Amino acid sequence: MTDERERFTTIYDECRQRVWAYVVARAGRQVADEVVSETFAIAWRKLDQVPGNALPYLLGIARNVLRDNIRDEIKREGLRQELREWISGDIADQVAERLGVLRAMARLTQDERELLILIAWQGLSTRDAAKVVGCSVPAFKVRLHRARKRLQHEMEQPAAPAMSRLGLKEEWS
Repeated sequence: MTDERERFTTIYDECRQRVWAYVVARAGRQVADEVVSETFAIAWRKLDQVPGNALPYLLGIARNVLRDNIRDEIKREGLRQELREWISGDIADQVAERLGVLRAMARLTQDERELLILIAWQGLSTRDAAKVVGCSVPAFKVRLHRARKRLQHEMEQPAAPAMSRLGLKEEWS
């Protein structure tokens, strides 16, 4: 056995049960084996960084692995929820609503669209969005208010028939 393997085996034998108990206490038995395995895999890759008293170091790794697993699960649940929303209800209504919003957005000025996109689609705060467009926060809020009112007005307008949008006259007799 090499010195590295021997050191790792010693660390594993001395700390595995306590790391497992820590993970069980924080997240339950369902994930404990996976988290402990990942913890020791990381410890093996970074064996030269493991201090003489390895337990606190290993518990820190386990904590980070748990945190990352929780983040991943939150992302997965968010995607599941979004998919559930897409498949619930009448898809035709959802498509028509989206099309209505896109048509209304297309009738706004480029500056109005940018304000709405920064807030609604990019999720920026008014302070951050004001920095992007290069104005003060109060000025941004006024512009955003006007853009929202204009969007609401445009969404209340009936969609123009396809023929008139193309500049063609309808000839019905």
